Amino acid sequence: MIKIDRERLTEPAGFDVRCRQKGLQWLADHPKATRKANARPRDYWSPFKPQLANAFCDLCAYGAMYEPVGTVDHFEPVDANEARAYDWDNYRFASAWINSSKNKRTAVLDPLLVQSDWFEVLLPSLQLVIVPDKVPVHLHALAEQTLTDLHLRDDERVLRQRRAWLRKYEEGKLTIDGLRELAPLIAAAVEKRAASKVSP
Repeated sequence: MIKIDRERLTEPAGFDVRCRQKGLQWLADHPKATRKANARPRDYWSPFKPQLANAFCDLCAYGAMYEPVGTVDHFEPVDANEARAYDWDNYRFASAWINSSKNKRTAVLDPLLVQSDWFEVLLPSLQLVIVPDKVPVHLHALAEQTLTDLHLRDDERVLRQRRAWLRKYEEGKLTIDGLRELAPLIAAAVEKRAASKVSP
């Protein structure tokens, strides 16, 4: 997880009419008590996934790596609060498998709260860990739980991605600037390793 530039998260043109208003009307016309079990609100948000991806620089909000497809994650799950199903401020861009891991969880650290250097990737293990002296003490437990629940620390699915980006850089197929754009936490780890080698 990395700091997100909130200035990029401006609600896109047309969202209010094509998603929020339509969605709230759908909820009014289809009270939860009248729906089949597990029936979810109608999806009016997916047409805005490209704008959401752009807002997150095509990086998964949780994995902090380039995501070519991605999904619209409702940070506050639809099952927990349907009223926020059509709220632009409730959306995060996420890899599908991470979004599935999050599922109905509400005890998750919001990527929009994360500041620079709260998390780092360790080399050579490529594990993602919190930086205790950077993360506010009252958020330590939630940050650790998020790494565990969303399989961000060292799940093979995420390690495989990290290995691939690191390998492309080490093979010269990607510059450090390119790595910083596509996998910023790995770029930071590479730069930290380089700095430690030249330190007296």
